[in-house]
Order: sequence, then C-alpha cells, then structure tokens
Amino acid sequence: MAIQIGFETLIEDQPGPRWQALFARLWPGYRAWFLRSGAVARPSYLESRRALRQHMPELVPTWQRLVELAGGGDVEARFLSLWCPPPYIVGCSQAVWIDPAGAEEPALLRNYDFAPALLEGSWLATRWQGQRVAAMGDCIWGALDGQNEAGVAASLSFGGSTVSGTGFGIPLVLRYVLEMAQSTAEAVALLQRVPVSMPYSITVLDRRAEWATVFVGPDRPAEVTRRKAVTNFQHHIEWPEHARATHAAERLERLQRQVDGPGTLEDAIGALLQPPLYQSAYLRGYGTLYGVAYRPASGRMELLWPGVRWPQTLDAFAEGRRDIVYTPGAEAPPDPDETALAQLLTESRS
Repeated sequence: MAIQIGFETLIEDQPGPRWQALFARLWPGYRAWFLRSGAVARPSYLESRRALRQHMPELVPTWQRLVELAGGGDVEARFLSLWCPPPYIVGCSQAVWIDPAGAEEPALLRNYDFAPALLEGSWLATRWQGQRVAAMGDCIWGALDGQNEAGVAASLSFGGSTVSGTGFGIPLVLRYVLEMAQSTAEAVALLQRVPVSMPYSITVLDRRAEWATVFVGPDRPAEVTRRKAVTNFQHHIEWPEHARATHAAERLERLQRQVDGPGTLEDAIGALLQPPLYQSAYLRGYGTLYGVAYRPASGRMELLWPGVRWPQTLDAFAEGRRDIVYTPGAEAPPDPDETALAQLLTESRS
C-alpha cells in the first residue's frame, strides 16, 4: 500500500497570510495532540509566556505575532509556546561529514524517520530575526533541521529515553538556535542554557567547519560531545525496545563507518538512502520520510529521497513542491514489545 506525502516550500520573511494558512490546515491535529490529556494538564498562558520571556526572549515578538495570526486564543498561545508539551518521539540518523583531503566542503547529513501522516512537509524560508533561515517545519513554527544565513546548520534526533520534565519541545529549541546562533559555539551556548522537555541529540556544523553534537535532556546538564554520528541513543541504549525496533545500533554502526572511512560526500549520501539507514517501517511509525544534506560554507542544501533530489540555496530559495511516494517494506510480524512501541510512537504526536 503506497503512501504519498507532499513537500512544499513556504517563503515568507515575516509571519503573514501564508503562515496563517499553514496554521489553519495543521491546527486541528495539533490541538487534539496538545489537549489529549485535557487543558489543565498543560501549563497556563502566563506560565508559558514567562518561560519564553526567561529563556528565549528574542522569540517573544514573533510568538506574539503568530498567536495573533492564529486567532489570539488561550490554547493556541499555550501550544505555540511549546512549553512542557506532550511527549515527542521520533527516530532519525545524523552525522557530520568532513572530507579528510579537504577537497569538498563539510556537510551535515540526516535522515528523518517518523510516521508519514504526522509530517508537516513544510520547508520554511523566513527572516523572523533578520537573517534568512531555511528549515523543515514542525509544530507549525518549530524546526526539525535547517540552516541559517550566518552559516550554521543543525538537526535533531530523539535521545532514546522516555524521561520527560520541565522544558520546551525540541522543535522550538532548534528554531531558536537557527534564528540566533552565528557559530557552532553560540549554538552550543544556547543549548546549554535552554531547558528541554525530553532527551535529544543536536548536531551543529558551521561554515568554518566547527561542529559539535550536544546531548540534552530534562534530567541532566547538556553535554557537548565530538560525536560525528548519532542515531537514537546517547552514551548507551536506555530503551531497548525502541533501539531494537528502529535498528538504532545498526544504523549508528553503518553511519559511523561511512563518515570515518574513505569515500566522497556522494558516497555518504548514497548510504543515507539505503538500508539500514533508510527505513521502510512506515506503518509502524518510523520509516524514513526524507534525507537532507546541508553545506553551510556555501549555503547549499538538498532534500533527498531514492531517485529524487531537491536542491536549494539560502540566497535563492525557490518556490516548489515534491510529491513523494513511500512503499512500506515487507516486514516480519512485530513482537509484543514492538507493537506497543509502534502505538506509543503514533500516540506521541497523534
């Protein structure tokens, strides 16, 4: 049973009618997710506003404008703050590729693994804080990965633990990094001080080829590492069922071997688009929905699928759309742990 998903650009320097139309399309689904435990389970408007003002004050004017475009409602404002949201669990593989010969520019590579029905498919190009940011959208104004005009690229992956706590949903934290950071060092400093609601790994690469992978979580201080490749665990596997079902260890081994060994950037991109890195478990909620290669030194970026590539540049980001067809793979019946995991992965954003 084939599944088709549309990816489309949204180019709008400041929040306006295009973002408003995006919100109107996506809000019913997000509202149900946000309120699934009832409105009282989520922080109040005043708590949400206070958290934004304390931790990400530069984003407050944009948040206020978005709330206005969303109709000015209490629930909309609380959702858009992404302060203490419901659980958010994804797959993903990401790596920094650096040519040992220095002939090719460095790149940040990633695959995004999730349920097709829950993907926004919006490639946003904005200037909310003055500089151009191009990012794959999530939670209507957050980011899954992206690149900014200063030459900073960043992406996220789930950190492999169900621990949750007081903090922001990771898509808004990544948006903040892309809006504000002028270097990997600045991105790391932001990640070290902004609280997050669940564990994630954030990989950052800048135009000077400085890079870092930062392990963040609500129950531990942010840890800056020199991991070139990560999947869905940090130092060790904490959630065996998730790691087994999503092949986290196998993906990491393949990705690490690719970025450490000989080969070109094209070789590394090719590996992203083949198993075990490219997954087809779409019906279980963790198939690969897209790959992307960011080249911050030149401002180039490219969305990737088997047989399809969509290049863009920051200085000439163009309107466009791609309709991608996914074919679920033939898989053995899942064991009970995997069945429960698939349900949890779907419920985490449905």
